[in-house]
Formats: sequence, structure tokens, C-alpha cells
Amino acid sequence: MKILIIEDEARIALQVQQGLEEQGHIAVVAYDGITGKKLALQNDYDLVISDIILPQLNGIEVCREIRQAKPELPIILLTALGTTDDKVEGFDAGADDYLVKPFDFRELLVRIRAVMNRKTGRSTAQQTILKYADLELNNQTKTVSRSGNPISLTPKELRLLEYMLQNRERVLSRAEIAEKVWETHFDTGTNFIDVYINYLRKKIDKDFAIKLIHTKPGLGFIFKEEK
Repeated sequence: MKILIIEDEARIALQVQQGLEEQGHIAVVAYDGITGKKLALQNDYDLVISDIILPQLNGIEVCREIRQAKPELPIILLTALGTTDDKVEGFDAGADDYLVKPFDFRELLVRIRAVMNRKTGRSTAQQTILKYADLELNNQTKTVSRSGNPISLTPKELRLLEYMLQNRERVLSRAEIAEKVWETHFDTGTNFIDVYINYLRKKIDKDFAIKLIHTKPGLGFIFKEEK
């Protein structure tokens, strides 16, 4: 693969670049956000790995602008920030995964494989339109509506809703959602999955008498038509 690394710490950038090249990939490094964004938009890459704290333009903005121009390009964020709010901000910007520094290079390789496998699987098995009750999700246009009313979702909210629609009327544990939607193991020290469920619930259910997203205490969540 051809991979873009956006990292201002030369030591980390070099380690990641050398590690990827040893795996047979082509790795290009940018040391600031502006340069990284330009390279990502002007060239074809299979994956972008970006730090968040960058000179000139931070990684969140870089991620957001890349995602707008190239919706299918996988992005992994690297950062020393690991709180729930930080992760939510990164995912909302369009990141596919989030790795907290310091990290073992082998873990980065696992995350890369997971992100790329997910991209391959989604491109070959993705349904164009998913419907349940009065809700409709169009994967081609990335739009959602309920009773004909458009609903604006972030990329991760959209992916979460898609997975729940694909597994409707079945209880989904937090661990399963973390693995299938975020391609990561559930961290019991953070509540970002609950945060996203609440975000989605407010947008999908708030103005409707019939609720679709329900909590099953001690078990997880279920997408089901129920008052």
C-alpha cells in the first residue's frame, strides 16, 4: 500500500515509516498539517496515519478536510490524547480508528489490517438502501431520513446506525459494537459507545412517539420498533 504519515515528531515519523517499509509498503512523511493535507488531496494513497497535535493545521481539521474530499480514504489518528471527548472529536471528524501514544508498532499494524479489511468488506457487501419502520438510510448518498424528514449524522453516527439496522431486533453488546463499528476492543475505562448511542438516539428518536433505539440494562442496545 501507499501510506501517508503526517507526524511532526521526527523520531516517531521515522520509526513508523521504516516499520511500514519493512512490511513492503510505500510510506511518505509530512511534518505539518498543511503539507499533509495537500499531499493527501493531490495524490492517491491507500491510507493516512496522522497525529492530532500538528504545526500549522491540527490533525482534526486535516482529517475533516480529507474526509470531505475523499470519503472512502481510511484515516487513523495517532495522539497522546485519550479521553472520551478526544476520541469522539476524532471520530466525528471522520477518523476510522484512534491509537493513543505511546503504542507498540505491532498494534498499529493490527489497526491498519482491521481498517483495510473493513473497507474491503464494506465495498463488496454494502446494501444501497436500508429500511426499518419509517427510517431509511441510503448508503450511496450517505443520507438518512425518518418519516421523510432528513436527519444529519456524522460519519461514525452513520456507521453505527448502519450496523444497528443490519442487526435490528437483536441485542448488541458494547463489545460487539466496538469491534464491528470501531474495529477496536471495548475499553471499559471510557464510555464513548454510550456517548454515540445517546447522540444517535437524540437525532433518531427524540421527535417521534415510536422509539427505535433501546437500552437493555447489563446487556447492551437493541434497534427495535417500540413505544
